[in-house]
Amino acid sequence: MNLKSPGDRTSRPLTDYPRPSVAVDTALLTLDADHRLVVLQVRRNSGRGWALPGTFLHKGERLADAVNRSLQTKANVRGLRPHQLQVFDDPARDDRGWVLSVAHIEVVRADQLASRFTETTRLMPVEQPGRLPYDHADIIVQAVEHIRARYADDPDPDRLLGEEFTLRELRLAHEAVIGESLQRDSFRRAMEPKLVATGATTTGGRGRPAELFRRADG
Repeated sequence: MNLKSPGDRTSRPLTDYPRPSVAVDTALLTLDADHRLVVLQVRRNSGRGWALPGTFLHKGERLADAVNRSLQTKANVRGLRPHQLQVFDDPARDDRGWVLSVAHIEVVRADQLASRFTETTRLMPVEQPGRLPYDHADIIVQAVEHIRARYADDPDPDRLLGEEFTLRELRLAHEAVIGESLQRDSFRRAMEPKLVATGATTTGGRGRPAELFRRADG
């Protein structure tokens, strides 16, 4: 007995359904020499303008592999493991057609981007990323919001500073991520219980040597 209702079309082949193209775009965030939170951008293939590194998904390719491919070919950045941030699915987001973007995010130390192409990549402040195509500016906003919550309570959870740092360096990193100035004494009181003094101090800089700390969670 056929129990399927007249409206049941689950047996239709997938080719009967319209399909969007699928792209990946990645927000790579780091701190620059001026303690600003910046995002990596690449020059667009047309040679005009800048964008987040991204690409279209190839047949049979995993999203993570497409992300790594785009970072390697467009920015010469390797060895990272960005994770998924959000799907941007406005049907009108790309004037070339129906394109979904699976946005990814990674927060890295500046030295992890040392191999990047210098002529076709740039680092731009997240608050002033310049004119970008599609919804790349929205992706940056979502990426920053994603990491801000973690910096409210924990000392540099994304390891932007490496393993050892001064309290001033830690505060400047948190200010860059959170986007506002933090009161020094209040910040120290909030963070010191989660830090371990290394017993070492900074050397070679101006002023008095500053004590170095590491995270208590290792």
